[in-house]
Amino acid sequence: MSTRLSSTKSRAALHTSARTSAQLLLVAVAVTAALWLVGQMWSVVWPLVVGLLLTTLTWPLARFLRNHSWPPALAASVVTVFALVVAAGIVALIAVPVASESGTLADGVIAGVEQLRTWAAGPPLNIGDAEITKAMDAGIERLQSSLGATVSTVATGLSTVVHGVVVAVIAVFLMFFFLKDGPRFLPWLTRQLPGRLAVDIPTVAERCWNTLGAFIRSQALVGLIDAVFIGLGLWILGVPLVLPLSVLTFVGAFVPIVGAFFAGFVAVLIALVSNGLTDALIVLAIIIVVQQLEGNVFQPMIQSRGLGLHAAVVLLAVTLGGSLAGIVGSLLAVPAAALIGVIWRYIREQLAEPPHEPRPDEPEGATAA
Repeated sequence: MSTRLSSTKSRAALHTSARTSAQLLLVAVAVTAALWLVGQMWSVVWPLVVGLLLTTLTWPLARFLRNHSWPPALAASVVTVFALVVAAGIVALIAVPVASESGTLADGVIAGVEQLRTWAAGPPLNIGDAEITKAMDAGIERLQSSLGATVSTVATGLSTVVHGVVVAVIAVFLMFFFLKDGPRFLPWLTRQLPGRLAVDIPTVAERCWNTLGAFIRSQALVGLIDAVFIGLGLWILGVPLVLPLSVLTFVGAFVPIVGAFFAGFVAVLIALVSNGLTDALIVLAIIIVVQQLEGNVFQPMIQSRGLGLHAAVVLLAVTLGGSLAGIVGSLLAVPAAALIGVIWRYIREQLAEPPHEPRPDEPEGATAA
């Protein structure tokens, strides 16, 4: 016997679907407007984000000093100066050994180019000096013809570097003020908000702060794992500048995609000019294996455990962030996903119904029924 659809239920379902679709559309419009506003204010938002990330990295030391009766301004000043000294030390730890080995590396580059030229002149390529000279002349002509584009690219690069320096300076100043006045922010925010917002927003802000700290700690642990394993491989192969390359690998872990690529490229190049092609290929294999383990095993496991996100969510967040906003999107994708998760869990807590408490005269099985 066939059954007929109820017109009343169908109409109610259609009305519910239309109302839900309209509500979702309004939410999508609001989110799009918020993202557009963030994009318009990006010159202010980006230093603020960098300053917050730096603050989460340096706050444990500032908190330790404040807990030992240091004035907030003095503690913030000491931690800021200490952070700058550490950053300068990291740069020196990378630059000084490289500069001291620059002559050896230059000789290695020349020898490598000469070796490549000799190999190209033999079988199976049999490329003679005339062909190489002709190819070099063609390359020079092409470079001269594209000189305008090259100058434009260099100018864009210099502008990017200057903008990065400005962002770094602003972020350091913001870090100082966050370290100095951060603990007073939530009480001040509570006094400014009306009604229930005075409880909800400070609570969510505190949870988001703890989540950012977990992100920085997990990222540092991932970078340490990369630096240890890659540095160990370089040391076993006898590649020079093991310590600077390990430090560069650790620092590069905080910049997704580009950081790992640049650190790996430098390590392979130094292995090539100092140890030869075979060791360079071995170093390349070590870096690929370690990066694959880090990206697909260590990082999702560590960040998912520290941030309360599933490993698959971490991978998808990095992929989506990179496709939407490039390097910056990859850098901010995981903490943004974690903060969204914090807000979502808090909303669920507030919307959840309290558990039903049975009355003294109610049978024990009535609640389950």
